[in-house]
Amino acid sequence: MSYKPKAILLYSGGLDSTLALYLLNSQNIDVIALAFVTPFYNYNRESKAFKNIIDTVNRLGCKLKTIYLQEEYLPILKSPKYGFGRAANPCIDCRILMMKYAKKVMEEEGADFIATGEVLGQRPFSQTIECLKKIDREADVKGLVLRPLSAKLLPETIPESRGLVKREQLLDIRGRSRRRQLELAKRFGIREYPSPAGGCLLTETAFGRRFDDLRKHLPNFELKDVILLKFGRHFRLDNSTKIIVGRNKSENEEMVKHVSPENIIFEVMDYKGPIGLYYGNLNEINIKKAASLIISYSKAPKNIPVKVKFYNKLGFEKIVESVAMSLQDAHNLMIR
Repeated sequence: MSYKPKAILLYSGGLDSTLALYLLNSQNIDVIALAFVTPFYNYNRESKAFKNIIDTVNRLGCKLKTIYLQEEYLPILKSPKYGFGRAANPCIDCRILMMKYAKKVMEEEGADFIATGEVLGQRPFSQTIECLKKIDREADVKGLVLRPLSAKLLPETIPESRGLVKREQLLDIRGRSRRRQLELAKRFGIREYPSPAGGCLLTETAFGRRFDDLRKHLPNFELKDVILLKFGRHFRLDNSTKIIVGRNKSENEEMVKHVSPENIIFEVMDYKGPIGLYYGNLNEINIKKAASLIISYSKAPKNIPVKVKFYNKLGFEKIVESVAMSLQDAHNLMIR
């Protein structure tokens, strides 16, 4: 019986990693799909995107392993060795972290190599030849990472030199055009896949601006502070104070999940409206600003004083009266 190679594929469910999965499968390689779930990727185990991952893996008879990255992210968010991209994305450091986990899984599973759906030159910050080499070197996987979509443009890997993978059946895709990937998807009968934005919130410009504001005003931030950047409207009241105002019921519920006992919550009394999660200096001026903001985005009348409650989970509670802030004044305070 001939030897069947085994690969660990970093799998996001996007088109490129799905094509890599099909290419490996077409060479009769036993693939274990390794999915990373982070606080900043737009899926979780209950999402449609994650269900698509499970469906694809099951259809091809592959095994799926999931790794949850949480606190491991904090050091690279605070001080990434290789810096940030255009937004809040420490892509190179993030990729190194994932490769280290992939190597560990490779060793545990007795696999021969690691594979990814990376395309040379598709992302200018993290997918140049120099960056790919740097990632492999830092993660101690030099020669062990096969990138099937661009393999013919890259140095031969160990699995290729050992004859575990047929190099002539791999591809030479380069750059940001999706034409060849779409042609290949049609050939393989792949119909459902996410848009090519990548899905990571850290790459989004608006999120990046919020993250820059957080780093500037709260250098010793915790992971929950970064996660909260995903929700609501963010307003800077002064250098040490901000408030996050929920946009809908589901955001209010998500925000409350990440509230520490000492965090102050603002809430309009007697009318439907959002909650406000308050950080910083609790002085009279900021209390009035926060109350006015909350009223502005509530169902309360905008031209009469309205009562606003502010409290925390430790038993602190006070009530203040204020009038709605104008939307223009609110806009001027918004972190955007």
